[in-house]
Amino acid sequence: MRSPQRLSLALACPDGGWPHEDWPAPDDRHVGRVVHLSRPFRVPEDVDVVVLRCTDPATSFPELLGAMGELGVPVIVISARRDTESVLDVFRGGGAYLVEGDYCTCLLSAAVLAATIGHTYLSPLACDAVREGVRRMSAAGTALERLRSLLSPRERQIMDLLSTGLGAQEIGLGLGLSEKTVRNNLSNIYAKLDARGSTDAVLRWLGAASVLRI
Repeated sequence: MRSPQRLSLALACPDGGWPHEDWPAPDDRHVGRVVHLSRPFRVPEDVDVVVLRCTDPATSFPELLGAMGELGVPVIVISARRDTESVLDVFRGGGAYLVEGDYCTCLLSAAVLAATIGHTYLSPLACDAVREGVRRMSAAGTALERLRSLLSPRERQIMDLLSTGLGAQEIGLGLGLSEKTVRNNLSNIYAKLDARGSTDAVLRWLGAASVLRI
């Protein structure tokens, strides 16, 4: 029986093998069990996080979600695709997105842990893909700047870090603030952005809502 402090992880790789032989390590202090999935995706009910590495997220991600049904397990997608549509489709579906080659195993561990507490991680290139979509629409860019002007410089720093998947503790360490101070700032940010939580706030901060129809 696995320790309740260690996660059960499913690795779904429909288009090839898992590329990181050293992750997760057998003695990983966060991951206690790894299940490898292939098509058809049958996700065990006791899995905490699913990592989907695929060529085409537009096909594989909905397929995985359909197979999971009401299971409600957080999903992290890894793909070489870095276009706005691919990233947004996954993000809107509740999944995190890492662009192949745009992360290290340390960041992958951070993304897995963040997923278990409701944070949705985007690797830097995935964030760039969303921002590029916003830049393609000048009116949306103006609206985004107006939205961002509602926040103080410190709040903007916090949102830049939150949008890369960092949690309150990690943001505090990066900015020299206490975790409590960061959480208080996040509460103010959510109110100013009229956001329901961290994922909704990041969508608004990146201007994702304005590029959904691109």
